[in-house]
Amino acid sequence: MARKTDIPSSYYGEPRKFDPNFRGPVHNRSCTDVFCCVIFIIIILGYIALGTIAWIHGDPRKVVYPTDSHGQFCGHQNTHNANKAILFYFNMLKCANPTVLINLQCPTTQLCVSKCPDRFATLLDAWNTKNWEYYKQFCKPGFKIGSKSVLEVIQDEDCPSMIVPSRPFLQRCFPDFNTRNGILTVANQTIFKDGHNNERSVSDLKDAAKDANTSPRAFWTNVTGGIANLLNAKEVGIKIFEDYANSWDWILMGLVITMVVSLLFILMLRYTADVLLWFIIFGVIAAVGYGIWHCYWEYSTLSGKPGANITISDIGFHTDFSIYLKLSQTWLIFMISLSVIEAIVVIVLIFLRTRLRIAIALLKEGSRAISYIMSTLFYPIITFFLLAICIAYWAITAVFLASSGNAVYKVTPTDEKCMYASLTCSPKTFSQTNITKVCPGSQCMFAFYGGESVYHRYILVLHLCNLFVFFWLVNFVIALGQCTLAGAFASYYWALKKPNDIPACPLYSSFSRAIRYHTGSLAFGSLILAVVQMVRIVFEYLSRNVKGSQNACARFLLCCLKCCFWCLERFIRFINRNAYIMIAIYGRNFCTSSKDAFFLLMRNAIRVAVLDKVTDFLLFLGKLLISGSVGVLAFFVFTHKIPVIQEEVPSLNYFWVPLVTVIFGSYMIAHGFFNVYAMCVDTLFLCFLWDLEVNDGSPDRPFYMNQNLRNIMGKKNVKKRSRK
Repeated sequence: MARKTDIPSSYYGEPRKFDPNFRGPVHNRSCTDVFCCVIFIIIILGYIALGTIAWIHGDPRKVVYPTDSHGQFCGHQNTHNANKAILFYFNMLKCANPTVLINLQCPTTQLCVSKCPDRFATLLDAWNTKNWEYYKQFCKPGFKIGSKSVLEVIQDEDCPSMIVPSRPFLQRCFPDFNTRNGILTVANQTIFKDGHNNERSVSDLKDAAKDANTSPRAFWTNVTGGIANLLNAKEVGIKIFEDYANSWDWILMGLVITMVVSLLFILMLRYTADVLLWFIIFGVIAAVGYGIWHCYWEYSTLSGKPGANITISDIGFHTDFSIYLKLSQTWLIFMISLSVIEAIVVIVLIFLRTRLRIAIALLKEGSRAISYIMSTLFYPIITFFLLAICIAYWAITAVFLASSGNAVYKVTPTDEKCMYASLTCSPKTFSQTNITKVCPGSQCMFAFYGGESVYHRYILVLHLCNLFVFFWLVNFVIALGQCTLAGAFASYYWALKKPNDIPACPLYSSFSRAIRYHTGSLAFGSLILAVVQMVRIVFEYLSRNVKGSQNACARFLLCCLKCCFWCLERFIRFINRNAYIMIAIYGRNFCTSSKDAFFLLMRNAIRVAVLDKVTDFLLFLGKLLISGSVGVLAFFVFTHKIPVIQEEVPSLNYFWVPLVTVIFGSYMIAHGFFNVYAMCVDTLFLCFLWDLEVNDGSPDRPFYMNQNLRNIMGKKNVKKRSRK
């Protein structure tokens, strides 16, 4: 007989009916959600076409190499700039001009050089002196002294009007800022002379350097904390790279230890899950109990002291919290609050003790299932490999899309009032136009990469398509992994005599069924999630745009929408995960599987809540325990605190570099292992609920759950009587 539920069955469907032909994951199944499968394949083909078009039109050199004012790459091999890999700004002060944000280009000549200037100098000081040999390397190629006057050279920007000590950062020359006693300096100077012999402050250079980063021709870092820190980051980066080169084998050893410990932790849960959970529960009860006793002791001690019986309302609000701790009423409130919490915890444990025992039994059964199907622990490697392909394809396509188009040149006048400012021009014919006569000193300079074709006009749409398909593919890869693991673990649960009845190669069989029959269903669930994620991206973009807005209503509305869609994404992930389990077992389409899973879980809502929280808590505790233990061991190793291996451990610039890497890597490895375990427990739980509804323990309808679960539920299997 089907068991009775706390919720009327009419609310969430009728309990499942017994199927005499069901013996685990259905093998004779048909393709599901074929239409979605066809659409998914078409989208993938379109995505390949998009990548091909982007690769044809794009040129990643535009991102990798800086570009001078003539649209030529700095440092590119087989060009006259091959040995000039650094971009030099003639007049960095012009980058502080507000037109930078409009024209998308710093309005000064930019030249490829082999090294940055290392001294202060002006054109006026270097003209016809011994310093000219050094200074001329920063002039345009082919310029000869004496062909023009100094004023004409500065006006035509044949040479920079001044140079300042600089260092290369992201292949650009930026002033060599340093901070001394809280004062910003360049080469220990706070004042310098510009090209017109006017004294300028170093802070002007700093502002100009920040604005130089607004050019969209490269992926710049938003400089807000001072350019000096960013320039020093290069030296720090070199030292970090050296630390990685010297300690990579020790880091790898730490990650291998993490893999072994994670595997042992999962396998040992079959013996330690109940001890660990009950120890934590009773530890919480004991801690709250001690808190109640301590509050009572403080209350009784303060009750007899003068001034301690004043009420909180009498003294009002104080920022110094220690004042309230001197009042007996404060400790009375604490004691009552802790007593209420203690009572709630005890009452919940009394009423949920059976469900907690079920959760512990399923955790143990999950550990046992993994021990029989060890190959499932290594499936995340396949998921990681497929995700790496998706991420790499998306990133490469995005780079090629961003670098699509031809060089676009704009008129850059010396006078902002010039009528031709920011107009498109051609460097080849610019000297033949009357622009230089109307606006003396104007130049035709490279601005950005673009075009006027249909492809370039819809480049933003192509970027959004690239992002959307990326989300879809990533969600599909995750869904494929969940469905594959669910099918393998369901094969374990529905084996009546374990492990003898477990089919051969359950992981491979489950993967084959998922790909062959249910690509459409997995694509359908992934599509829904991808749409929600794209909507969240749009809301996040709008939220950033209205962040500084004075419209409080718009900000509040966007905040509410972001919160709602975050909750919706979490809910869809939960529904999809359980739907994939049902698909792996019964082979139905996505909608039917989602409905069956949701109704089955809602008929057992309290059990779902208890198991979910217990599993999450234990796995989170395991991740912290493993990553923390390996991290402590790594700390002692890299700080030479272990005498046995003290001489073998290399000396490092920053010991925290490999330490943080080991801790983060350990957490991610443990997360990968425990994700498999969590999927195992969720699959066994759904199978357990289904088992309870359709079977009654009779010889024809035996329970597939293990003996421990049957004892907890008060169930038993009746053996067939042998005929005499």
